[in-house]
Amino acid sequence: MQKTVLITGSSRGIGAATARLAAHQGYRVVVNYLVNQQAALELVDDINRNGGKAICQQADVSSESDVITLFQTIDRQLGPLTALVNNAGILEHQMRVEQMSVDRWQRVLTSNVISCFLCCREAVSRMSMKRGGIGGSIVNVSSVAARTGSPGEYVDYAASKGAVDAFTLGLAKEVADEGIRVNAVRPGFIYTDIHASGGEPNRVDRLKDGIPMKRGGTPKEVAHAILWLLSDEASYCTGTFIDLGGGR
Repeated sequence: MQKTVLITGSSRGIGAATARLAAHQGYRVVVNYLVNQQAALELVDDINRNGGKAICQQADVSSESDVITLFQTIDRQLGPLTALVNNAGILEHQMRVEQMSVDRWQRVLTSNVISCFLCCREAVSRMSMKRGGIGGSIVNVSSVAARTGSPGEYVDYAASKGAVDAFTLGLAKEVADEGIRVNAVRPGFIYTDIHASGGEPNRVDRLKDGIPMKRGGTPKEVAHAILWLLSDEASYCTGTFIDLGGGR
C-alpha cells in the first residue's frame, strides 16, 4: 500500500531532513510550511528530481481553519494519510520567566501545543479503524527541554514540550486499539536554525562540552529515529519516547 506522510514545519531543519529520508524510504511526502515558501519549493523539487514524490502545502498549523483545509487538500491530491509528523514549533529569545509576556506564552503554546492537537485530531479521524480508516502512525517532535526545563532560557518552550509529552501518552492509549500508534522523539542540542530564533545561533557549540558525547546532533540523526517510529519495525511501540540528546 502507498504510504503518505505529512510533516509539519518541514521547509528546514529536522522537518526537511525527515522529508528527504521519508521520500527515500518510499513515502509520498507533504511538505508543510508557514512562511518560507522558497525553501519548501526547493525541497519538493529536490525530492521529485531524485525519484520521490512530494507536494508543498502552506498552512499555519496552529489555525484550525488552515489545518482543516490542509488535510482536505491531502485527501483530494494524495488520498489516505498513513503517517503524521508533528514537527512545527517555535521558541523565542532567551530570558527568565519574570521577563516574559502573556503574548509570548500564547504564541509559544499555540504554535507548539495547539498545532499538535489540531493535526492529530484530523489525522485520527481519518486513520482510525473505528471510523473506517486503515490505521497509521504519528510521531510528535518534543524536546529534551521537557526533561531539563531550560531554566534561564526557554522555560515556556520546555513547558510546551512537556505538554506534548503528556498528550503523546494520552493519545497513544486512547487510539491504541484503532490501528494508530503515537510516539515521540525528544531531540536536544541539534544543529538547526531554531537556536538563532532564540538569539544564540551557536548555542550547541557553547553547550557541547557538557554533553556526554561531546558533540551536537544532526537533523538527519533525528530523522532516522522518526522514520523508525513510523515504520512497521516499531509495530509494538506506542506511547514511546526516543531521546536524542547525546546522553544528556
